[in-house]
Amino acid sequence: MRLQRKRWRIRAFRKRRELVEMVDRTAGIKPKDILVFSTLRNERIRLPYFLKYYRDMGVNHFLIVDNDSDDGSRQYLLDQPDVSLWTTEASYKRSRFGVDWLNWLQRKYADGHWCLVVDPDEFLVYPFCDTRPLRALTDWLDASSIKSFGAMLLDMYPKGPLDAQPYREGQDPFEIACWFDSGNYTVEKNSKFGNLWIQGGPRTRAFFYDNPERAPALNKIPLVKWDKAYTYVSSTHMVLPRGLNLVYDEWGGEKASGCLLHAKFLDTFTVKAAEELERKQHYAGSHEYRAYHQHLKDDPDLWCKWSEKYINWRQLEILGLMSKGNWA
Repeated sequence: MRLQRKRWRIRAFRKRRELVEMVDRTAGIKPKDILVFSTLRNERIRLPYFLKYYRDMGVNHFLIVDNDSDDGSRQYLLDQPDVSLWTTEASYKRSRFGVDWLNWLQRKYADGHWCLVVDPDEFLVYPFCDTRPLRALTDWLDASSIKSFGAMLLDMYPKGPLDAQPYREGQDPFEIACWFDSGNYTVEKNSKFGNLWIQGGPRTRAFFYDNPERAPALNKIPLVKWDKAYTYVSSTHMVLPRGLNLVYDEWGGEKASGCLLHAKFLDTFTVKAAEELERKQHYAGSHEYRAYHQHLKDDPDLWCKWSEKYINWRQLEILGLMSKGNWA
């Protein structure tokens, strides 16, 4: 594992040459600041709410890689005083889907900081997030000597066809995509890395019902007290050293965990799926986007009679999708 971690760190060091600095405001980062790292392409319509959501949560600075957007994302981000921005025209696939780029930026800027790695359509909810800022969670994690925090990716979707309710810039996406699958999940332990492997939800039910083992993984470790020796291995599904993957309790108790509400399925998704299918920059020849494209042509509605409407984090705790552990 040490050799593998070294390999990924060397790879990230080499991939740094693909990043072109557009604006670097990292000199303003303070020692206790909470940082967000993200890679994106053509997400202009999502950016205002994404930035507001995490600013309101208590994030201090955003470090973002723009992968050759042509929809105005870059120009918008350049005007944000708490954003440092890099751009690249290099292959997303050959950067291990952006992991190499972010591993490098985290190694350079994140040492000693709590770091949240999320896509522009991922929104963290955690115990007491309606009354306590993210700083309260990270302070508690520090006091408990916990260096990583797990969160299950929870796919959200509207009732009815995806394109029936247009998404407006700056809008809370969960005003539209407010439904989720409350069950229908499988959990296995990855013996090599020690992390849990979670699959299920609407993507398995609708897109991979005939081949569920190929459904996307929903396990994430998005929040880590970063050290320059750390490295993500596959998105935020797993991280090295492998002890950081133990975000669950194996002995009958519960560790605090959260959910990443996933706002992928809005009216913008059909165009996005077609674009990514053509680019072929995603995992396994974009097999995931082929499944999306095929299904949505025939049935653009993910809602079913077992769908549950989202209320708040307490509802997710009751359903067993997240836990407050011993954080009271």
